[in-house]
Amino acid sequence: MITKKLYLSIIGFLAFGLSSLSAAETKWVTDFEEAKTIAAKEGKSLLINFTGSDWCGWCIRLDKEVFDTDTFAEGVKDKFVLVKLDFPKDKSDMTEGTITQNEKLQAEYMVQGFPSILLTDEKGRPFAKTGYQQGGPESYLASLDTLLGIRKDRDSALKISGEQEGDLKAEADLGVLKVLQIDDALITKFYSDQIEHIKEVEHAEGMEFIQQLENTEKFADFQRELQQMGTLGDHAAALKFVESTLEADTFSGERKQQIFVIKGIILAELGQFDESLMTIDLAKAIAPESEITGRIDQMKDQIEMLKKQKSGANTK
Repeated sequence: MITKKLYLSIIGFLAFGLSSLSAAETKWVTDFEEAKTIAAKEGKSLLINFTGSDWCGWCIRLDKEVFDTDTFAEGVKDKFVLVKLDFPKDKSDMTEGTITQNEKLQAEYMVQGFPSILLTDEKGRPFAKTGYQQGGPESYLASLDTLLGIRKDRDSALKISGEQEGDLKAEADLGVLKVLQIDDALITKFYSDQIEHIKEVEHAEGMEFIQQLENTEKFADFQRELQQMGTLGDHAAALKFVESTLEADTFSGERKQQIFVIKGIILAELGQFDESLMTIDLAKAIAPESEITGRIDQMKDQIEMLKKQKSGANTK
């Protein structure tokens, strides 16, 4: 005879078994070449998770809130091959080959922060980039669907480009570049064929877009080099570098304004307050309507305060 208690136990056991069978399992591939092969075979995109699993707080939150959930696993299983490229402090469970592969891919995709989530096609060409987002798996899946729309638009433009020549091909190539949601440096690296063709036919709008890409990349290089000097505390070298950049007249508009502001700040750090204030005034005149201009008077007030504090200290 089956008692009520036993009946409920059986129902509970069956329900647990069914839920376990129906729950999707989030499967991460760690071999990049294997992931590309699977993606090509199954017609999927790659979701590449650059993570620091045992030290990166936002990575751990993203795993817990999104990636480790059944909702996420079910939502991506027919759309993405999931690739985990881990950079933990404890590498004892990783092979030398995996460590080398991950470091190579970090450099190739120019990843500087974690978590970085890169979406690519089956060949590894990126089309979108994201990271941690609040809202749980449902919100994250909706965002990924939007980003998959970018690939659809990119692929449509690539198809048109392959069928056209001359200006019409360049127009389609420009459409490819414009739809991408990745860093400019990645566009330059992974979509060089499109860029070269636009340059070849001198497509006017395309040339303007490429110029913006190149300027953004140059400014990023400028910032990286300046940051290295700042880390070393070498203000004199930083000032010399900034002045040589301004003399080269590489940048214009708001970027040039930013460099003048940086020069003013460095001069203040060196105690050259009058020169600093003059430089900040020059920055203001370069782009009077910019967001930075709205904060320049506050910067000047801070420099004036530092000047008075320095002067007061010297008279004691």
